[in-house]
Amino acid sequence: MKLFIKYMVSDRCKLAVKEELTKLGLHFIIVALGEVEIMEELSAEELISLKTGLQQSGFELIDDKKGMMIEKIKNIIIKMVHQENSLIKMNFSAYLSQELRHDYNYMSNLFSEVQGITIEKFIIAHKTERVKELIIYGELNITEIAEKMNYSSVAHLSNQFKKTTGLSPSHFKQLKNKRRSPIEDIGNALLQPPLQHGI
Repeated sequence: MKLFIKYMVSDRCKLAVKEELTKLGLHFIIVALGEVEIMEELSAEELISLKTGLQQSGFELIDDKKGMMIEKIKNIIIKMVHQENSLIKMNFSAYLSQELRHDYNYMSNLFSEVQGITIEKFIIAHKTERVKELIIYGELNITEIAEKMNYSSVAHLSNQFKKTTGLSPSHFKQLKNKRRSPIEDIGNALLQPPLQHGI
């Protein structure tokens, strides 16, 4: 049985979901970002128990098709921006269409309708957060970061970073208290106050 779970955005989240499944005596085949496959078919009562357990850990079971599509889009973007060694060189819209086998315009309209922001703004918010992380680590210079994050130039990175944060990358680097957002709040902060999660 395949289940889709909201707010599952990191390896720590995957561990927390695995713990929850184990507590309920469920056997998982796959636990990926936003997606779980278990061996069992759940009864209505077991589904309620799982929903409750996941909610207590800051997650949410998704049972509508639109919600599932939104989570798949978000998880592909999060994985691509935060977990891949370097960003894919192909166009984001083509990549999403290829990965999810859906027309990009359909996904884009659905995402904007449900999330209140465009896929592009969601991607930019995540890329900006990843750039902050790379600046804080201090292992790469701005030129190397621009290349790693697939920006056409340092100027392109700097302009986008400044538009999003109000600071240039070099100004951000000089800050004593460099603030970053938790992955699960990126893109949501544009809509509403940050959600509180146990993870």
